[in-house]
Amino acid sequence: MHELSLAEELVERLEQVARRERAERIVVIRLELGAMCGVDRDSFEFAFPEVARGGLAEGAALAIEEIPVSVSCRRCRVRSEPEYPVIRCAACGSGDVEIVAGREFKVRSMEVS
Repeated sequence: MHELSLAEELVERLEQVARRERAERIVVIRLELGAMCGVDRDSFEFAFPEVARGGLAEGAALAIEEIPVSVSCRRCRVRSEPEYPVIRCAACGSGDVEIVAGREFKVRSMEVS
C-alpha cells in the first residue's frame, strides 16, 4: 500500500515546516487529489491518522479536493472532462489530447496553531 508511505512522507514534511514556523500543532491539511494520481483516497485517509499519531499532525483534519481529469484536444481545441478511464475529447471523440488536470497530489495549504 503506497498510500501509507505517501502519508508518512506528507506528515514528515509538513511537520518540518510547522516546527520551522514554531507551530504547536497542525490543525487542517488541504490537499488536491487528481483522479489519475494513483492514490486511493480511502486508503490514504485510513493511513493518515496512523502515521500522524504522536506528532504535530495528530488529530489534523484532511480536506481533500478531488480533481477530475481534464484534457485539451489538439484536434478541435476544446477543453473537456472525459469520463475517466477513457481519455478522449468529450466534444469530438479524438484521442489526440493533452491531459491538463487530474494527476495532482499536492498540498494546497496547512493551518497550524
